[in-house]
Amino acid sequence: MAKSIYITSVEGHAGKSTIALGVLDTLSHETERVGVFRPVARSSDERDYVLEMLLAHDGVELDYEQCVGVGYDDVHANPEAALSEIVSRFKAVERQCDAVVILGSDYTDVGSPTELGFNATIAANLGAPVLLVLGGQQSDGRGSRSPEDLGQILGLARQELDSAHAGVLGVVVNRANPERLDETIAAVAAEAGATRVWAIPEDRFLIAPSIRSLMEAVDGTFLSGDPALLDREALGVVVAAMSMENVLTRLIEGGVVVVPGDRSDVLLAVLMADAAETFPSVSAIILNGGFELPPQVALLIDGLDATLPIIRTSLGTYDTALRITQTRGRLAADSQRKYDTALALFEQHVDAEVLLRLLDVSRSDVVTPLMFEYDLLDRARSAQQHIVLPEGNDDRILRAASTLLRRGVARLTILGDESEIRARAIDLGLDIANAAVVSPRDPELRERFAVEYAKLRAHKGVRLEDAREIVSDVSYFGTMMVHLGLCDGMVSGAMHTTAHTIRPAFEIIRTNPGVSVVSSVFLMCLEDRVLVYGDCAINPDPNAEQLADIAISSATTAQQFEIEPRVAMLSYSTGESGAGVDVDKVRDATDTVRSRRPDLLVEGPIQYDAAVDAAVGRSKMPGSEVAGRATVFIFPDLNTGNNTYKAVQRSAGAVAIGPVLQGLRKPINDLSRGALVQDIVNTVAITAIQAHTIDLASTRANAS
Repeated sequence: MAKSIYITSVEGHAGKSTIALGVLDTLSHETERVGVFRPVARSSDERDYVLEMLLAHDGVELDYEQCVGVGYDDVHANPEAALSEIVSRFKAVERQCDAVVILGSDYTDVGSPTELGFNATIAANLGAPVLLVLGGQQSDGRGSRSPEDLGQILGLARQELDSAHAGVLGVVVNRANPERLDETIAAVAAEAGATRVWAIPEDRFLIAPSIRSLMEAVDGTFLSGDPALLDREALGVVVAAMSMENVLTRLIEGGVVVVPGDRSDVLLAVLMADAAETFPSVSAIILNGGFELPPQVALLIDGLDATLPIIRTSLGTYDTALRITQTRGRLAADSQRKYDTALALFEQHVDAEVLLRLLDVSRSDVVTPLMFEYDLLDRARSAQQHIVLPEGNDDRILRAASTLLRRGVARLTILGDESEIRARAIDLGLDIANAAVVSPRDPELRERFAVEYAKLRAHKGVRLEDAREIVSDVSYFGTMMVHLGLCDGMVSGAMHTTAHTIRPAFEIIRTNPGVSVVSSVFLMCLEDRVLVYGDCAINPDPNAEQLADIAISSATTAQQFEIEPRVAMLSYSTGESGAGVDVDKVRDATDTVRSRRPDLLVEGPIQYDAAVDAAVGRSKMPGSEVAGRATVFIFPDLNTGNNTYKAVQRSAGAVAIGPVLQGLRKPINDLSRGALVQDIVNTVAITAIQAHTIDLASTRANAS
């Protein structure tokens, strides 16, 4: 039977969705099949956005209709029949999962004290322990609740839960006063007895509505600006029904400015203020009244090439302001910053190990792509390495940086013009305040790097004057930062070719002693395990010695990521069955690996099916410790390797993480120019783990 947990609250707007997301994310890192269930959904044609967000989480493979029990109308009409239907539909979900997160009702259609009692009854009938969420903010918007008030609320809620025979697994005070977290936990724990209590602080960003949701609320039309900025959050509202001078003094960071549609002077003043560094950066302008912009003003705005969203509504000032202030922020899958913030708050304030122990959830032997990616981030977070990202002008880099910093994965330096990069991050609603931003034109660093580069490349006739120009290139500049110890690793390639990224590494970082060639691997995350494929990105036709280097480097990389290396040297024949130049190359490379690394389990030449399939392996190479159990696959050439990894990726639905460069003294990794934000996040985590491994090896070598 699947492990399940029922998340409910005493009232609406307590932030259950944040807690549900955190619990779901925690479970998905430990078990293979995680499900979501909503016993009571809203009685309307509108789909439940919270349920959709949870279903969008990686690792959840259920349809929306499967995960809904009944609607509020069904509960009102016949509570007993509704409960029976809920149990029946839940059991269908439970049979497909190892763990299920059950999200209680939202207090939107009933809103009475009996709603908690009905949730408790559902939890008891589903056999699911309750994780009770208490709202740290007063429902009337008058600020934070005191620790004493929260303790009293828990006491009343426990009576309701106990009367329904619902067991309480733990209590989370969400949106608690950040300055009184310890007091809050103590006061609630005094009422909770042996039940575990956690508290998550209020974060105003999480409850802020997006510009897009405000545009929908006022029935607005998008006039101009960058559509990507519609997902930025609004942190306040300024009603600009006053003179231009007075409006400018009232602008706030992240605010939405409501401007009468016939006040072109105020509109232009706000646009200019937003572009100036001396004023706060606002989130959007909403023109109310339904007035058309004069053609001259519209032409002027087009010429400014402003990115600030401008929205027009036909509503008057009062109705516009009222709808804005009544719009609540939503935690949605399409808001990466909110998503990251919610997960980071949960990770920081709820002990995942304790929660899993209370649920009696043990780690699965299967390693899914999601579990592997989580382990990457977790190990990188523990390592706390410093990574440089040279391509600060790419929005994907900024989005990835925001995620990495919010989740505490690594320390970051971003290359580029600081004012431009920070302004763009603010426009996108991203928080990169904890990243260092360094210009590759910085005169002091540029001179230092030029002197060092000229010294390294003197044998190639490089003069200091040449070096000054060369190191101004972002790839060379970032590589020099790694070389001189200002950063621990570099990730680049979102805007540049592979050659542009790794050429500086060949010239400056160079290979490890005893390694003749830099190579690459892809970490291939299949449904139930992770394999290592090399070389699929760098070397077109390695000779036997280079192939042996690639195999040894790949085995080392596998160990860095906690994959036990069993190396298969691939060919079109297995064992002694074939002959020819290509097979002999693999046979010689295998002998070289055995000679240089007798501790490694290696087999070759071997065909792919014999390496991966236990039955075929026993038939073709009986007694082999690698055949049928290989974890590291070494391809004889780039043509074979590149085509095979892409075939497996597309045909088997595998997640391919990489290429991961190996053989360098310090880690430099290349991105695909089509890289997604998550690809960048994963690659930074990989680079941090590599850097940490190098540090540990260096420490051990010095100690000996």
